[in-house]
Amino acid sequence: MNHVANFVLILIAFSSLAHAATPLADSASSPHTVVRAIGLDEARWTDGFWFDRFENLRTNMLPAMGRLMEGTNYSQYFENFRIAAGLAEGRPRGAPFNDGDFYKLLEAASATLAVTNDAFLARHLERIIGVIAQAQRADGYLHTPVLIRARQGDTNAVPFRDRQNFELYNMGHLMTAACVHHRVTGRTNFLAVARLAADFLDATMSGASPEAARSSVCPSHYMGLVELWRTTGEPRYLALARTFFALRSQITDGGDDNQDRIPFAQQTHAMGHAVRANYLYAGAADLFMATGDESYWKPLAPIWTNIVHQKMHLTGGCGALYDGASPDGSREQKIMTRTHQAYGRNYQLPNTTAHNETCAAIGSVMWNWRMFLATGEARYVDVLELALHNAVLSGVALDGTNFFYTNPLRVTEPMPVELRWSRRRVPFVSSFCCPPNVLRTLASAAGFAYAKSSNTIWVNLYGASTLTTKLAGRSVKITQETEYPWNGRVRITVKECGVEPFALKLRVPEWAKGASARSRSQTVTAAGRDGYVELRQRWNPGDTIELNLPMPARLLEANPLVEETLNQVAVQRGPVVYCLESADLPAGTRITDVVVPASIDLVARFDGRLLGGCVVLEGLARARAATPWSGELYREVQPAATKPVKVGFIPYSLWANRGAGEMSVWLPRAGDRR
Repeated sequence: MNHVANFVLILIAFSSLAHAATPLADSASSPHTVVRAIGLDEARWTDGFWFDRFENLRTNMLPAMGRLMEGTNYSQYFENFRIAAGLAEGRPRGAPFNDGDFYKLLEAASATLAVTNDAFLARHLERIIGVIAQAQRADGYLHTPVLIRARQGDTNAVPFRDRQNFELYNMGHLMTAACVHHRVTGRTNFLAVARLAADFLDATMSGASPEAARSSVCPSHYMGLVELWRTTGEPRYLALARTFFALRSQITDGGDDNQDRIPFAQQTHAMGHAVRANYLYAGAADLFMATGDESYWKPLAPIWTNIVHQKMHLTGGCGALYDGASPDGSREQKIMTRTHQAYGRNYQLPNTTAHNETCAAIGSVMWNWRMFLATGEARYVDVLELALHNAVLSGVALDGTNFFYTNPLRVTEPMPVELRWSRRRVPFVSSFCCPPNVLRTLASAAGFAYAKSSNTIWVNLYGASTLTTKLAGRSVKITQETEYPWNGRVRITVKECGVEPFALKLRVPEWAKGASARSRSQTVTAAGRDGYVELRQRWNPGDTIELNLPMPARLLEANPLVEETLNQVAVQRGPVVYCLESADLPAGTRITDVVVPASIDLVARFDGRLLGGCVVLEGLARARAATPWSGELYREVQPAATKPVKVGFIPYSLWANRGAGEMSVWLPRAGDRR
């Protein structure tokens, strides 16, 4: 059997597997945390919304991406490793970050193995790891474009010659994937590759100048090195992460696109490339949890506030701009840099031209998870949940094989401007970082549902699931039964417990006004300052908690400083942001014709036949008979009568699954009746 068929079989094997539950950060070895992440195999989805997403991952996404990344039709991923190892002939092909994107796929596969213990899958992962190890240079350097060119006699093929070559990005993802694989299997072969790469970086970079830190574009390596320290206990890896972080604050020719124009300790606003920024913030949070050094933590609070209150789309999308300049409008134009895929000015949140790269939303999930672990505050999980349900899931089609790179909030026909990325999901884009990132995020989502602290289990995300863990030395098992996010009723049942009391802390999302939780001995109707309701008692097997999270459909408006949504409204129900698609309008009615009364009565109805099953919000809006424009920029107001029109709002994450059409999250607000 050839190598292509081999790897395809690996991923087709997922069709018989159960579901992964791998947190993106293992905080067990981080001393400066309020909350600890659960183990890799301790939680899994059992039914409903997230179970269905994992079924899609298992049966469609993983096999399809395995075929794509094993093959050479679009680009080269695994083939680059084979060439670098001397197992095939050819030239390096693809983006410089292809290695890192392939490691993301291996992380997703390893995470799935955590709860399946599937011998067939494990054997074939060993084969792939063997090729990667064979491609690695003896001193630990591993970046296939440079290795292949060097093998072919290119004397200019040396490490870190090009600061935009993503070498550290790739090695960071290598370390993270290898740590997940080791914690799942107990094997050290992949971990040995990661350790050798880290040892190379330690030998090469520990005494380097700040210029060397300019290679840290899209800095996954802070997270990777801290993860490697957690897994191995080797203090050199944590020290190296600190060295890298210190170097970036000494750069003299940096720019906001890579967040190194000014030292990190002086930053208070999100700037530049949103993926690079969110990875940086996640890495800083990791370093704080590992060291307790407040210099890593101090900038994160104001930056988080800046994003959530001034620079984040309603969907949790980050990085509103395709292109910009920063610092915007500065008198010192000589220090301005071009930014792309970027956080822009405060309140600069375009809809049609929104960039909102899927990876930026995933970076937000990673960062907010770490902020929660460090503080135990529900507001960080609120943002994580918002991004997961909307800006992340929007990035993949229901078929599991087509993807968005960008995630706009409005699409009209015709579009007012040509843009780089498609407004229809496609199987491949030249920057293919987001699709495997979606896979590893979905493979780990159950790990976000629960966490632990001293004698306490934290319930963060709601979905039918089980948790089996150890708490203060005793076995505890709980289950969730719920149809969340389609309704807010959750039943938690204690299946196993000891005789000593312990607490269950249940997150109350910010939108859930009037929430309540009830056990056999307690009723709690208000969350604490951390955003959780706590029920602490001696539990018996069979005890239940009934949690009720009221979930009315809500009309939202933006701060008037967000010019593009002035006098417009959007719809949210629970954690799900909704949109209106032209497929749900009468023939001849355009998205731009619809206005929404502030008094609209939206009725929630579950439709099992629509878009894989979802709650649609139905109501009566108004449609105006708009006079066509003939190319002019301005004209006198044309009075237009409006008529009632039935509308059905669908979850934003599900748009563009019914063919081409118009869509908008934000719609004009009709005049209020007095």
